[in-house]
Amino acid sequence: MDVLMPQIGETVTEGKITAWFKSVGDKVDPGDVLFEIETDKTSMEVPSLEAGVLHDIRVPAGEVALV
Repeated sequence: MDVLMPQIGETVTEGKITAWFKSVGDKVDPGDVLFEIETDKTSMEVPSLEAGVLHDIRVPAGEVALV
């Protein structure tokens, strides 16, 4: 499963990944917090929706991800 940047609001088009709470190779369960994002309006933690293993991180902490 690909983890996508959540749509936080109608006008928000991107968010900065401020922290990853899981590392490549970590087991992930539903509800585990994967990363934290920050936008001009808010910051929030993003949980996993499914169980699995984190295979790669395409947007590292400090970088901006598009919605």
